[in-house]
Amino acid sequence: MAIYCIGDLQGCDSAFTRLLAHIDFSPSRDTLYLLGDLVNRGPESAGVLRHCMQLGDSVRPLLGNHDLHLLAAAHGARHASRRDTLASVLEADDREALLDWVCQQPLARQLTVNGEHLLMVHAGVLPQWSLTDTLAYSAEVQDLLTSPQLPEFLAQMYGNLPDRWSDELQGTDRLRVIVNTLTRLRFCTPDGRMDFDSAESAESPPDGLVPWFDAPNRQTENAVVAFGHWSTLGLLNRPNLLGLDTGCVWGGCLSAMRIGSSLSDRELFDVKCEQSQQPG
Repeated sequence: MAIYCIGDLQGCDSAFTRLLAHIDFSPSRDTLYLLGDLVNRGPESAGVLRHCMQLGDSVRPLLGNHDLHLLAAAHGARHASRRDTLASVLEADDREALLDWVCQQPLARQLTVNGEHLLMVHAGVLPQWSLTDTLAYSAEVQDLLTSPQLPEFLAQMYGNLPDRWSDELQGTDRLRVIVNTLTRLRFCTPDGRMDFDSAESAESPPDGLVPWFDAPNRQTENAVVAFGHWSTLGLLNRPNLLGLDTGCVWGGCLSAMRIGSSLSDRELFDVKCEQSQQPG
């Protein structure tokens, strides 16, 4: 039995298929954790979703900003942009089954390996959130994704404010901060005010900002956090961090990290990808 974390697929099903062959994946034996952005920008969004559904419980995804964008577009809460490649889902005969499957997935997952905790999100975690907090806040959003209130939630989901967490937040403001943290966050101030204007490398953060994972006193430092979302960051492999967006859709690689008998027991696999879109 092997456990893998895989970075952003973004509709690149051909690369996904090649990566599974490369790791000799067996759905009866192995488990894949997909770190969000399953769809969009690449050419085979519907193919990725169907592939995941066919593999059943051996595939355990979480949602990223592009996956939520798919739901928003499907419910008329967001117009498709010129760079979107969501038509294969939105115009599919099995559209409703595909969208329903997406709605069943959370924004965060946890895995425990020999007493060590692996927290998986698409983008980031605010410094004041613990592992338990993060899973609880993810559950608040997932409850809405599977409820009749989904269209109303999607219509109010977008926006950059509030840009910091408070336990006093309620309603739309609270949900928007949760979504933005888990699916969009890259940089923040040391005290946790989020910034959404910058996507530069973590090596040269804008003035006054730090990568979310370098914020002081981060409450998830005692867990390993795996994430995607940040292609300019590329592979990040630290004892307590695992960044796996290696730019598949931009002509980089699709990467999988095998997790062994402990969270420090890791082995990287990747496949080179054809470029589907130009950065910028």
